[in-house]
Amino acid sequence: MDFNKDTSAGYLVNHMARLFAKGLQERITPLGIVIGQFPILLELWQKDGVSQRDLLAKLDIEQATLANTLNRMERDGLIKRTKNPADARTQQIWLTEAAKSIRPQAYQAATAVNNASLSALSDAEQAQFMEFMHRIIRQARDQ
Repeated sequence: MDFNKDTSAGYLVNHMARLFAKGLQERITPLGIVIGQFPILLELWQKDGVSQRDLLAKLDIEQATLANTLNRMERDGLIKRTKNPADARTQQIWLTEAAKSIRPQAYQAATAVNNASLSALSDAEQAQFMEFMHRIIRQARDQ
């Protein structure tokens, strides 16, 4: 059986994701953040003060990876952790003012990467592409 990477959806999606990540990293480096922190920041910008377990439920990453990234984010002054008053066994993760202040620029960086990358498609094709990705993601989660 032959394998052709140019007709492999998995290979192409991975390659595209790496290109998106590279473009985003170039734009967010001046903000003092790295690509691995971006999904966590996106979640915390939506809802601050969540637990590590809450983040794990939202993000598709390993627990150890999340813990290490949170440690680095705390060291870099992007988050702080406090004891959860409702459950002393857990901590709440909060954005610092520094992390809150870069939100507009980070959103702008992500939007610029998306717009540049998707500019090869018409508006209708972009909408269809997004719908296809959502359907594939739902299918992959259900397996």
